Amino acid sequence: MKRLLFLLFLIILPLFSASPTVVKLEISGAIGPATSSYLKEGIASAISHDVQMILIELDTPGGLSTSMREMIQDILNSPISVATYVYPKGARAASAGTYLLYASHVAAMAPGTNLGAATPVSIMPGQKTADANSSISTLEKKAINDATAYIKSLAQLNDRNISWAIEAVKEAESLSAEDALKSGVIDLMANNTEELLAKLHGRVVKVANQNHILNTKDANIINYEANFKTRFLSIITNPNMAYIFLLIAIYGIFFELMNPGAIFPGVLGGIAGVIALYALNIIPFNYAGLALIILGIAFMVAEVFITGFGVLGIGGVISFAFGSILLFDADTLGSSVSIPLILALTIVSLGFFVLVIRLFISSRSAKIVSGAEELVGALGEVIEVNENSYHVYCHGEAWSAKSKSKLSAGQRVEVIRLSGLTLEVKPIKE
Repeated sequence: MKRLLFLLFLIILPLFSASPTVVKLEISGAIGPATSSYLKEGIASAISHDVQMILIELDTPGGLSTSMREMIQDILNSPISVATYVYPKGARAASAGTYLLYASHVAAMAPGTNLGAATPVSIMPGQKTADANSSISTLEKKAINDATAYIKSLAQLNDRNISWAIEAVKEAESLSAEDALKSGVIDLMANNTEELLAKLHGRVVKVANQNHILNTKDANIINYEANFKTRFLSIITNPNMAYIFLLIAIYGIFFELMNPGAIFPGVLGGIAGVIALYALNIIPFNYAGLALIILGIAFMVAEVFITGFGVLGIGGVISFAFGSILLFDADTLGSSVSIPLILALTIVSLGFFVLVIRLFISSRSAKIVSGAEELVGALGEVIEVNENSYHVYCHGEAWSAKSKSKLSAGQRVEVIRLSGLTLEVKPIKE
């Protein structure tokens, strides 16, 4: 609904106002597939309408290199000028955010913000070089050299500080907004969006190899809202949510296997499992971390069935916690699974397997309290004696009964077997 209103507003706005239109996109948090999709859709929507400029308000710790490169391609190939503004105060454009600033036609920052630390990080270790004194692997060198050349080309394209860009990649250098402006890393500083648009008015930028004069005076700012698919993608690719979906899948499927026919746990686990697999297919994860989580759960389950004197349970908790920490790498994704969430789910997992499963097992081995089988062992009283049979009052009903011993009316008996609708009883010694 918001997207329809947004498109309708873009269509009818030129009919009632001669003021230029600026589409604003807000990118906050780690850069990932959802962010890339959001930017692509925002640029496509702006291109289809008479929009003066696209404004990106950025606050990110970094993120995936693949998503960052997709976003940079969209910015560089946009026929509309793109201004990236690190905002609000206290925000940052670290790692991937630095590349996005260098790629934008206009790079701006608010006071109290920073950028830099653009060294690429890989989630998996590479092969070491032959030099024993070198602590940098061959793959890491390739990644650094590739990133250096990439950010250098962006700096040359938009006439920004090349030497500092190289330092940001090789030495993970960072700069404040004031220092970035002095060093020629960014184009200008502004306290808020209105001030930024006022400073950009009349500025000449090069877009698609053509000079373009920005007309941003008294511009109408329209916020672009992500569609449902992008919002859903943003949720499931969040490391915390992907982690929760993974555990729901494991627990649901496990409980269904322990109690066949429960249906609901299996359905819930299956749906969560598909979502978790989709998320893990999009965002990189550590296979060792996933293996440790599964191993930890296996140990906690074994503690229920095997008398391990707590060793299996403690080992399972440790394995589960370490696997959760290693599952996602914060340097690669820009964020990782929250430590408090890991601690909470570790305690819940331990309680689930040690207490809940133990109660489940004990309930399966408990004495039957309903049905025909429950009559075995029950007590009754002989109410009628016939020639070859008896009638016994048991559980509020009169039953036909037989006995190997001779019985008399009023005698107490115990049921030892049920044959059809006839009880086989034995006398109880008073």
